[in-house]
Amino acid sequence: MSALALNPQQIAEYHREGFVIARKMFTTDEANLILRTAETDEAMQKSAYIRSDTTGSQTRMTVWSDPGDDIFGMFSRSERIVDSMESLIGDEVYHYNSKLNAKEPFEGGAWEWHQDYGYWYNNGCLFPMMASCLMALDPCTVENGCLQVLRRSHLAGRVDHVQSGKQVSADPARVEYLVKQLETVPCVMEPGDVIFFHCNMLHTSARNDSPKRRWVLISCYNARSNDPVIKHHHPQYNPLKKVPDSAILEVGMRPSAANKKFLDKPYNPLEYAAK
Repeated sequence: MSALALNPQQIAEYHREGFVIARKMFTTDEANLILRTAETDEAMQKSAYIRSDTTGSQTRMTVWSDPGDDIFGMFSRSERIVDSMESLIGDEVYHYNSKLNAKEPFEGGAWEWHQDYGYWYNNGCLFPMMASCLMALDPCTVENGCLQVLRRSHLAGRVDHVQSGKQVSADPARVEYLVKQLETVPCVMEPGDVIFFHCNMLHTSARNDSPKRRWVLISCYNARSNDPVIKHHHPQYNPLKKVPDSAILEVGMRPSAANKKFLDKPYNPLEYAAK
């Protein structure tokens, strides 16, 4: 078990609240190294696509399933992350997908309230034995559209998801009731901070109306025993090879390999609902 993984108190907080923020889980040097690589990674930039919100504001995303041997894979495969995820989920985990989410100054779009499992359920994952972690690469503030979570909303179970403009969101009527009863928490974070959140945690983010950009790196995991029952663009179980926590600094600015496969366009999870 990595000495940098979540401790028992943090694990208990995750199960109670639906999320936990591990401050300074990665050093400033590690976070900056990943950020500088993302800024100069040509394959990642060419594979980015745009997600628009209801106002037309846009967020740039790059999504991939194979964690790879680049610096981004060193994050997803690091002992501190994988050991933490296995403690939270209670099973061997594998890498489900990762994404770079980039909100640029004055234009980064909002995200409607949703659950990740609201999407992944339709991908054939039968149980909510899944979780995500998000690391801040830039300072994440209320002004630049940081992640917001609805405390303890994971206890409500999976909420039906519907088409909301160009996005798929949790049922607005059900969300309205939950927002009245539960606390919305803005996740203000510094580079190197990591938030772990349950796949049924309702979360959202506002558009970036500030002069400061907001880039984050997100990795998502599924339990081995929760292998999807349908084939999908996200993978079936594939053993995940952990790397030492030192790997990020040892690898340095290693960009994506030329043959790395990215998701080439956004998909609508409701397309899989009847399958």
